[in-house]
Formats: sequence, C-alpha cells, structure tokens
Amino acid sequence: MISPNEAHMPHVRKRLFVGLLAASLFVVGLLAFTIWYLLYHPTTLLHQVILVSTVVLIIVGVVIVAFGVGGIVLTIWLAQTIKPLQPLIRVAMTTLFPFAIGLGKVFHIDGDKIKNSFISVNNELVRTNPLQLRPEQVLLLAPHCIQENTCPYKVTNDTNNCRRCGKCKVSDLLALRDRYGIRVGVATGGTLARKLVKEYRPRAIVAIACERDLASGIQDCSPIPVLGVLNDRPFGPCFNTSVYTPGVTDAIEFFIGNQNHGKGEEKKH
Repeated sequence: MISPNEAHMPHVRKRLFVGLLAASLFVVGLLAFTIWYLLYHPTTLLHQVILVSTVVLIIVGVVIVAFGVGGIVLTIWLAQTIKPLQPLIRVAMTTLFPFAIGLGKVFHIDGDKIKNSFISVNNELVRTNPLQLRPEQVLLLAPHCIQENTCPYKVTNDTNNCRRCGKCKVSDLLALRDRYGIRVGVATGGTLARKLVKEYRPRAIVAIACERDLASGIQDCSPIPVLGVLNDRPFGPCFNTSVYTPGVTDAIEFFIGNQNHGKGEEKKH
C-alpha cells in the first residue's frame, strides 16, 4: 500500500539503495580478496600475521553485513520484521551507507537520489514493525526553515511562540500536536535536534527535513524508529520550506493509531 506521504515523495526505487549496498559489499569483499592474494608475496612473519588478522576481521565484517543486507531484502519482501536480524540490519545500513554514497559518485548518481532511496528503505523497514505507543512517546521534529522567514516570533526555543497566522506550516504541526497529544520540536540543526531527542526520550520520531538531514538524523537516532517525511523547497534549500501535512499525519498515526484522535486536544508543548 502506498501511503499519502510516499505518494507525495518523488518516485525513487528502493532497489537503488539496496543495490548500492550489495555493490559496496562486493567492493569490500574484493578488497579482502586482494589482501589475501598479497599473502602469497614474500613478507616477514609479522606482516603475514597482520595480513591474516586483517583478512579474518574483514571476512567476519563482510559476513555480518551480508546477513544485514539479506535481512533488509527479506524484511521488505515479506513485509514483516525479522527480529533476530534487526541488529545486523542496523549495522549494514550504517556501515554501508558511506560506501553507497561513494559508489554513487563513481557512477555519477545524484547523492540526494541515493539518500531519498535510503529514507524510503528505512520507512519501509519501520513500517514492518507496527507499534502502539502513547502520544507523549512520539516526537515530531521539524527544521527551523519551515517557519516563515520574516516571522518575528521564533519557535525554536518555544513552539508556543507561534501565533498560528497560517503563513507557514508551523501552525499545522501545532494543530497535529493538539489533536494527537504528541510532542513537537523545531530544531535549527543536528545539535538541537539531538538535544530535543535527549530531553524527550521518545520511543519513536516523525522527522521532517531534506534528504541530507533526514539520512544523517535517521542514523544518529538508531535504534529509535524514525519515519522520515521530506520537506518541500519551493524557494530552494533552508528557506521558507513546507511539508505535505497528510504525510505527517499518516506517520503519526502509524505510531499511535488513529484511535488516539482527539485525546491530545488542548495539550500544550
């Protein structure tokens, strides 16, 4: 089923990121083979010990990551969480992400396109493990650029500073806060976002941001499940951005269920 958010997102095949993960795994394996091959050259005993130890470590790492990549494919294919593979999936996503980006550069694949695919894969994995959380256990994180640039009432320190004039999406996000009783934070960057996560200790996060910030934020917050919602940038990056509100609503309801509708009325941040 395609969620409203997914329908709104640019169409990027999930297999792009998964394919790059597999290719990265192949490159690492090839590196291990090269080192093993070098063992046949005359070296001192110490060199051989170091090389053998390195090869063993790489082989162990490749096997672990291979199980992780296999776990990603199986989870998406079965649309079901495979709990024993969850730690290996996290290792594979974190370890191979830089390789996938680097490999994408070699093949001239746009970095944002790869990150978009990564976010799509992450969302798919999160959605295979339905949760029923209390509203206060869910944190909605938004970037400060979602606020109208000329607004004098800055909401990064206190979202209640918003006058809800409707010129930007902050009023819509606060309406979702009041409707569902979740927590909302507006961050100027990764440091403040991490501070909000540390302060609220959420069990799940709905994050709004660009490809770059979402990709890094999802990895920083692991193992907390994060559903990423890409922002719209009609005026370019980091300036008067927007977001598809039904996509945010869909992500919130995934974590708390729509039976919580209205329970958070009148709750304040």
